[in-house]
Amino acid sequence: MKPGAAVLSVILALTLLAGPLTGHAQQPRKVPRIGFLGATTEAGHRSRVEAFRQGLRALGYVEGENLVIEFRWAEGQYDRLPALAAELVGLKVDLLVTYGTPGTQAAKRATTTIPIVMATSGDAVASGLITSLARPGGNITGSTYFSPELNAKQLELLKEAFPGLQRVAVLQNPDNPAEVQVLHTMALTATPLKLELQSFEARGPGDFESAFTAMAKWRIGALVITDDSMLIANAGGLAALVAQRRLPAIGFKDFAQAGGLFAYGVDLPELFRYAAVFVDKILKGAKPADLPVERATKFDLLINLKTAKALGLTIPQSLLMRADEVIE
Repeated sequence: MKPGAAVLSVILALTLLAGPLTGHAQQPRKVPRIGFLGATTEAGHRSRVEAFRQGLRALGYVEGENLVIEFRWAEGQYDRLPALAAELVGLKVDLLVTYGTPGTQAAKRATTTIPIVMATSGDAVASGLITSLARPGGNITGSTYFSPELNAKQLELLKEAFPGLQRVAVLQNPDNPAEVQVLHTMALTATPLKLELQSFEARGPGDFESAFTAMAKWRIGALVITDDSMLIANAGGLAALVAQRRLPAIGFKDFAQAGGLFAYGVDLPELFRYAAVFVDKILKGAKPADLPVERATKFDLLINLKTAKALGLTIPQSLLMRADEVIE
């Protein structure tokens, strides 16, 4: 073989070897796509969504670069959740992220194969979302907390603050299936405390005014607002209504921060931030059935002293000393 032909043969051989390798290297890397199913509004859930994004960024995920999030919001209309969940499934997302019992139920009914991460849910075992905390089974994992016990504790705190209290209203969303167990547990707690409970319903902000008008007719002494996603998303509006009627009330942290008297509950932004950990594990190959559902065990007591002074109320020192945060 002539020297020139030999060189040409070597070049051709190297080209053939390099071709497949170069082509393989140029194949675009698949960008994971997350479907976020929101039961409420984007504005009402902004702080928790931002906490979720912060959790993702801490793990190296940058939205728009190596991760895509498809958001769908039910605007507080829980009957829209099944269609929105089906829409996200139709987009062939890699996993679904949602929160609350209604959102997680809708996601579960929409797919049995796509992994589902619940940022938070009230007692996921009792509501049938998972088999057990240690072995959730199926395609769901994430965080949960026992909302019935939490709301029962809120009754005890009200009684401690106001020993002469007799009538307590409970504002709840009847479209949330978790509320059935919440009301049952609260009723059991109310009996030894010698409290009379009355439930008032609100499916959306449009029902607030009529609910509070009905409460006034019943002459309530205090109010408990349950941990429903729609109610949480409207914390500011509820705090304003409670202030207008000069009602001692207890609810979730957003409520006290917006002007409510008391809050006792979980740190929701922190749970949403931690949801990114479950997302990361699943995107790296873990199966939801093998990831134990984590139960929130830390509950914070917030007391808004500014509101207490406006209502002319004195908060017992025993409660102030136990408070995790006092707003002055």
